[in-house]
Amino acid sequence: MRLVRLARDFRRAVLYATRMISKGIKVNDILKELRGMLNKAYGDSAYKVAKAIVEGCRFNGGEPQHVKIRRLFIVSEGEASRLGNRNVRIESTDLARIKYPYDKSWILLKVRFGKKYLPLIRELIELIKQRKVSFGARILFRDGKIYLHLSVPINLYLKYFSKGRAGGCLIAGFDLNSDRVNMVIIDRYGKIRDIKTGWFPEVTSHGYPRSKARAKRLEALAKLLRYAYHHNVGTVVFENLLTIKQRRCTGNPTANRKITKFAKRELLQYGIVMSMKYGFKTLLINPKGTTHSSEHNYIMRKHGLDKHTASAYLIALKGIESHMMIQKAVIYRFCPYTTTYTHSLVRSL
Repeated sequence: MRLVRLARDFRRAVLYATRMISKGIKVNDILKELRGMLNKAYGDSAYKVAKAIVEGCRFNGGEPQHVKIRRLFIVSEGEASRLGNRNVRIESTDLARIKYPYDKSWILLKVRFGKKYLPLIRELIELIKQRKVSFGARILFRDGKIYLHLSVPINLYLKYFSKGRAGGCLIAGFDLNSDRVNMVIIDRYGKIRDIKTGWFPEVTSHGYPRSKARAKRLEALAKLLRYAYHHNVGTVVFENLLTIKQRRCTGNPTANRKITKFAKRELLQYGIVMSMKYGFKTLLINPKGTTHSSEHNYIMRKHGLDKHTASAYLIALKGIESHMMIQKAVIYRFCPYTTTYTHSLVRSL
C-alpha cells in the first residue's frame, strides 16, 4: 500500500532529523536532506515534528539520540496559497487526496467525517477554494485503522461549536497537574467563592494506556470548565506552562513518573480552546511564584489550603491583576488552530 510506504518513510525522516538536530547540525542542511528524502512540504513538516520531539525529550531530561518512534504517521502543514495544504487535499466531505512524492501522483482516499462536523467541512472546502484559509493534516495508523485529523482555523471551529457566551463576573484559576486539576473561583475582591478538584490519579500508574490517560485529563478539565460556566464565571486563568523550559525532577521515583507523564502543552491548549467555546475571557499568567514562594506559603496557612489549591487561588489572583493592568492579556490568538477528527477508516480508492 503506497500510503503505508509514505508513512514509513516519513517516520524514518523524522527519526533521522532528531539525530541531526541533537547533534547541532545547521537547519538548512537538515532541511536539504529531508526534502531530498520526501518533498519540500513533507520535509519541512518532518523537521518541525522532529524539533518538537527533541525539545520535549530535553525538557524531560532524556537523550534525543536514543529517541524511538514506534507508530506510523504522516504530518503536513497548511498553506493557504496551495489550496489549504500542499500534500493533503479535501475534495469533498467523503473524498481526500494525499500527495505521493515519489512519482508526484495522488493517493485517493475515501473518508467519513462525523455528522456534526459536516457543515464545518463544507465551509472549509469553500474557503480553501477561495484560498482564504489553510489547514494542517495528520494521518494516523491505529489498531488496524487509518485516521485523518484536520487542524482548522479556530474562528471557523467556534462558529459551529461555540457553547455560549460567559457573562459572569467571577474569576476561576486553574492549576494543571499530572494527576489532578484544581480550580478556585473568586470574586473581584479576591474572596474565595468555590473550590473544585478533578482527580485522575490512575493515569500516572505503570502501564496505563496513554490514550486513556489523555481522555481522563481532558474530561476532568472539561467538567470543571462546564461547572464554571454555570456558576457565574466570566474569566478563566491558566499558567503559561509553555514558558517552563525544563522539568524539575526530584529524588522520588513516583513523583518523577508523574512529572514525565504530564502532557502540559496538550492539556493547556485544550483548556484554552474549551474556554473559548464557552465564551470565557481567557488569560495566561507567568507561572513564576505560583508554587514555590513566600506568598504561596502564606496563602496556604491563611486559608488552610493544600499546595495545589493554593496555587489555583494564586493564579486567579494574578489573573485579576493582569486583567486590570493589561487588557491585551486576553488570549484570542494563542491557539489559532484546533483539531477536528474523523471517526472512521480511511479507505484507498
